[in-house]
Amino acid sequence: MPPQRRAFTLIELLVVIAIIGVLIALLLPAVQAAREAARRIQCTNNLKQLGLALHNYESTNGAMPPPYVQTGTGTTISWSNGWSVHGRILPYMEQGTVYNAMNFTLRYSTPDNVTICATTINGFLCPSEIHQNPRTTATGQFGVNNYGWNRGDWYVWGGFRGTGNRAPFDVNTSRRFSEVLDGLSNTMLAAEVKTYQANLGNCGGLANIKDMNNIPSATADPFTVAPEYNAGCTLGLTGHTEWVDGAVHETGFTTAWPPNKRIVPGGGALDLDLIGQRENKGGPTFGAVNSRSHHPGGVNVLLCDGSVKFIKDSISGPSWRALGSIAGGEIVGSDAF
Repeated sequence: MPPQRRAFTLIELLVVIAIIGVLIALLLPAVQAAREAARRIQCTNNLKQLGLALHNYESTNGAMPPPYVQTGTGTTISWSNGWSVHGRILPYMEQGTVYNAMNFTLRYSTPDNVTICATTINGFLCPSEIHQNPRTTATGQFGVNNYGWNRGDWYVWGGFRGTGNRAPFDVNTSRRFSEVLDGLSNTMLAAEVKTYQANLGNCGGLANIKDMNNIPSATADPFTVAPEYNAGCTLGLTGHTEWVDGAVHETGFTTAWPPNKRIVPGGGALDLDLIGQRENKGGPTFGAVNSRSHHPGGVNVLLCDGSVKFIKDSISGPSWRALGSIAGGEIVGSDAF
């Protein structure tokens, strides 16, 4: 009699498959966490490169670049140059070729600059960003951006007769690092933002937010202090999709609310940012343009000393705003963030 061959039973096969499935289920989150950790490290490196470029710019030119330049009287703009800080520091990021192709005497949106606008700069993109594709418009394309410069708390710009904001960057202003009286290690230069961020703008001003010295509390209810979240503004879905544009909703952020603040609980794409009168309207600008990221639990932040910190979403509103001011006199301990 030939020897009988013993095969696996159906139950044994199902058990083995189940065990393999369990092992994969246990391993997959670890793999994803490792990949996210690598992406976050690359994102941190991008911010460090931006900080190094900005310090080199300041050392060479005696001051940091302005985020937006325009002239006029009252609320009437006679000339405007909206080129961003991103564009001005390109030579210090080994992007001299791109910089030399930019015509700063013309607006970035003119035909002469259309190729530059469509250029994707990898150093401006966080690897964790899920929407990295350029934004297409009727006139061309625009490269998107994941890093915003610190442009104030609620108060962004006072117009041609206004007072400067409390942040490192302001319209028509080139500040020095020596003006950061709160300490370079206690003041934010830049933070992460999401591309294609839903935002409300062109509100014609905000009803309850008009005075730079009387801004809403960092713990106030957004809908109470800014009813414009419900109505009165234009909804856009293209925040931070033009790295060439120096406007706060494209290449900036404010510390009105802590990072990743959900204005609409569970709202996803409707997790709105709010801007009243934009800089290109000539009037006072107030806005909550929030720092956001795809990293679980917080955002990467570039400080004025060139270091990068991961700030948790749980940071208190007052501490977040204190990190945003250059001369507020606040004392922020390292345990606060």
